[in-house]
Formats: sequence, C-alpha cells, structure tokens
Amino acid sequence: MKPIAPGTVIFHRHRGYGVLTAVNLLTGWVAARFGDESRTLDLNLSTDDVQHADGEAILFRRAAPERMPHARLMAMVRALHRAGYQRLYLYSWPQPSGLHWRWQLFTGPRHWMQRPWREGWYGSGADYNFNPVMNWGDAPGASSTDLVHALAQFDPLGLAQALGRDEDHTDWFAAVCDALLPNYAYSLGADQPGMALPPHLPVIKVRQRIADYAGPDLPWPPGWKHLWGADTLSGQHDPRSVVRHDVIPMGMRLPFDC
Repeated sequence: MKPIAPGTVIFHRHRGYGVLTAVNLLTGWVAARFGDESRTLDLNLSTDDVQHADGEAILFRRAAPERMPHARLMAMVRALHRAGYQRLYLYSWPQPSGLHWRWQLFTGPRHWMQRPWREGWYGSGADYNFNPVMNWGDAPGASSTDLVHALAQFDPLGLAQALGRDEDHTDWFAAVCDALLPNYAYSLGADQPGMALPPHLPVIKVRQRIADYAGPDLPWPPGWKHLWGADTLSGQHDPRSVVRHDVIPMGMRLPFDC
C-alpha cells in the first residue's frame, strides 16, 4: 500500500475526489475535504472504501496495529547484528507521563548513560501513532530489510560506526528478541529516583488487545547493573538521582526531553 498523509489526494465513491487533512493510522480514521466544502468529513479506512486518486484501494489492517515502533526496531537491529554491525544499540525509556515510550539508536562504545546523538536516530511512540515511520525515508510497514536499506541511505556514516564486534551484547539481544518479538519490547527506563532497580528486564506491549507478557524472566543487558552499583538493587543507595538516562555528551539533549 502506498503511504498516506495529510495532502494525499483520494477518491470516494459517493463524494468524488478529495484531499486528506488528518490521518490517524492507529485507529484507521482519516479526515478529508471534498471540493470547496469548508467542513471535513471523517472516514474509516476499514469500511468506507477510500481509494487513492489512481483507483488503488486504501486498506487498513483489522488486526491490532503497533502502538510504538520498538519491536520493528529490535528486528532491524538484530538483522544488522547478524551482518556484522554489532556495535549498534537500542535504548528505550518511558516518557514522564507514562503514556508512551521513547527510543534512540546509537553506535560506537556501549555507553548507555552518555549516548551519542545523531539527527533522525530517535523518536517517540506519541509521534508513531499518527505517522508510523522512523523518519529516515522509510515507508509505513516497511520490513526489517527495507528499514536497514533506508537507514543506510539516510546516514551511511553513522551506520558505519556500528561495524565491529560486541558478542556479549549481541547474544543478549538475540535472546531477548526471540522471547519478545513480535508483540513485546523491552524498556531500559527503570532509573526512577527512589526506586530500586527491578530484578528483571521490564517488558512492554507494542499492541493493544494482547495478553500481558508471560514468558521467561529476561536479564538486563551485559554490564547494566554495574552502572548503578550493588546497593541499588536493594534500594539502599540511588546514584540514579545524579546520573540520568537522558544525559547527552557535550551538553546536547534530545529535542523532546524536558
């Protein structure tokens, strides 16, 4: 299916040609304006037989869509690890509101707390709900292979920095992917001041209307617990109130951090 966005010209069997003004690919509802009408019309992609201007049907999956891109990113990272790009890492953490999860890809040394920031290598589930792309030239619903090619074209220099071996992390990541994909993902944003580090890796659902994760307990990434010290596990000491997950080198911060 060709991507749709505000501005896409559509055809409706009862109203003729129109232009989309809003798209929500999480629910399957769109808004369109036809002719010189001042008011928009809400349409459902599952039932209203909306078409592209050339007659191609715009279809919407009835299965529960992904609320966040983390599972797709995990599959892409695993594919790159297999290709030798083992120094590529995926960090994810919840927004302060708890409504969505953020994500960031980074390369080079495995410094979880001071991650190098590159434009386009981060995002949020809040944005993904309305525009399910990673923002590096990929199309909605792109496969892992397509995502790899799109990222390589978008930032070849950044991806080249991921070449190298990190077998400990690669083995851990592959085991986590086998346990979680395609309906679940992991979260590393457990560093809330005053709270002890959970004993196992937190798991999040990427789709609605699926059961809670009931698989085996998963370990934290290699070396993760050593970042906080042994006392953190019992809640006796909390260095996380000083060292934050969103610290960026050289005073740089992600634009959506506040």
